[in-house]
Amino acid sequence: MDTKLFFENFDALAEAPGGVPKLRELILQLAVRGKLVEQDEEDEDALNILEDIVSKKKKLIQAGNLKEKRPANIGSNAEIDFVIPKNWHACKLGELGLVGSSSRVLKKDWQTRGIPFLRAREVVVLSKVGVVNNDLFITQDLYDSLSRKGQVPQENDIMITGVGTIGVPYVVKKDDHFYFKDASVLIFKNIFNIYTDYLLMFMRTPYWIETIHQGSMGTTVHTFTISRANEIPIPLPPLNEQKRIVAKVDELMARCDELEEKQNKARECRVALNKSALHSLTSASNANDFSKSWRRVRDAFDFLYDTPETINDLRQAILQLAVMGKLVENGTGEVTRQIEKAHEERLAIGKKPKASYEADPFFEIPDNWCWEKMDWLCKLITDGEHSTPPRTEKGIPMGTAKNVRDGYIDLTNTDYVSKETAQKCWKRCKPKIDDILMVCVGATTGRMSIVTEKEDYVLVRSVALIRPNTIVMKSTYAKICIQSPLGQQQVWANVKQSAQPCLYLGKIKEIIFPIPSLDEQEKIVDKVNELMSICDTLEEQNTLVQSHSTHLLNSIVDKILTV
Repeated sequence: MDTKLFFENFDALAEAPGGVPKLRELILQLAVRGKLVEQDEEDEDALNILEDIVSKKKKLIQAGNLKEKRPANIGSNAEIDFVIPKNWHACKLGELGLVGSSSRVLKKDWQTRGIPFLRAREVVVLSKVGVVNNDLFITQDLYDSLSRKGQVPQENDIMITGVGTIGVPYVVKKDDHFYFKDASVLIFKNIFNIYTDYLLMFMRTPYWIETIHQGSMGTTVHTFTISRANEIPIPLPPLNEQKRIVAKVDELMARCDELEEKQNKARECRVALNKSALHSLTSASNANDFSKSWRRVRDAFDFLYDTPETINDLRQAILQLAVMGKLVENGTGEVTRQIEKAHEERLAIGKKPKASYEADPFFEIPDNWCWEKMDWLCKLITDGEHSTPPRTEKGIPMGTAKNVRDGYIDLTNTDYVSKETAQKCWKRCKPKIDDILMVCVGATTGRMSIVTEKEDYVLVRSVALIRPNTIVMKSTYAKICIQSPLGQQQVWANVKQSAQPCLYLGKIKEIIFPIPSLDEQEKIVDKVNELMSICDTLEEQNTLVQSHSTHLLNSIVDKILTV
């Protein structure tokens, strides 16, 4: 057996996306195929283990300590779908010990203290961390009574979950003292002293998990029965090889832990460096500091932005720099006159005068910019129908939160209303080109898109319609403001957390944005689009690299498993 390919590519496999978990699976796959350690010709044949079990079983039957069952040819009916070494043998779990469950413990016998009473959920925790905070118990007297029936867990028995997350094993320790729920947990009574470390390792392999799940679905949850557990085929090596396999698996799993820790630390370091670099950009107090911060980002660009997380951080920094007036060179155009005109329009229709700001509410902005509330920047801020209109099989599409995607409106999956109903709904609001539609109810609150096509549809309460006053603010700039950390901070600070998040119209109107002249808004929008395009390219490159690494990983795994 040639393991050279495996060990030569060990670290390379770990570096691929999802590489360490895949590597752990591969280690276990190789282990149960006899491809992880060399076979030793001096090892006794695994058949000797099975013959010894038959001999011990006969003695227990003769002594009256075991019920006699119909004998079966050793390993004759166990089928494994891969080749195993010649001195291994395929057998069934039921041939290696006794698979059973517990005696029924009625709910009325559950106690708040006494002997721990475990269900599948507790066994899962034990398997993962070795201890569990149990909340169910039985009395000592009941435990003693159940002990006389011989099914209590003893050292080196294996508990196996039988419902929900099935097949999770836990080897009983010397000091363990508990009972368990029937059907919820199975027990492998290790009466023939099988090497439990090998069985435990086997019960964590992809082969075991795949095999026990075949036909395991009950009426509502997965179930693993005694009869099925007895029939699970197991590739059984000689005892000495079992020990060598377990030792090698432990060694390689420890190596996986080291590689995983190293990767996590490198990832954390990269994220921290990225956040620090971007923070320096957004907090720079003058042009010189900003220039230095930008050079640091530029010089480490390939290193900092090669993961989805760091690229998303870059997107957020671009948006924040945009609304801070640091993304493009500040123009000379004043916004004051546009604001005054918007003010005059509102006063003409009876709106209250606006309040002025004595200081920058969030951060300093260029001298020729000003802070304004959404209410003073828009001609209309409303939402869709609060009472869902009656639906029809066809007609006018009805737009809900699910139809407002990031950057586009998708009406391919929606309900419909009649033209008559739509006419009534449009009295409240009818989307027009350059309107902003924003989700204002549910987990996707804040997601938005600009209307770019003339299309008739109605809106419901979960979607807000924002119509900027174009004499003072472009829709594309408004969208940048809302998407920016500044905007999202205000959106979610004002969301009412009830059964589901909800952003009321009054809170939307109170959101404050920094406003430059229209000319500068246009330059900012162009620059943001340009930089977001670079981010798109970075993500595409990242996806290609990950796809290549994944392909290489799968190719190496296939070669290793077919050696």
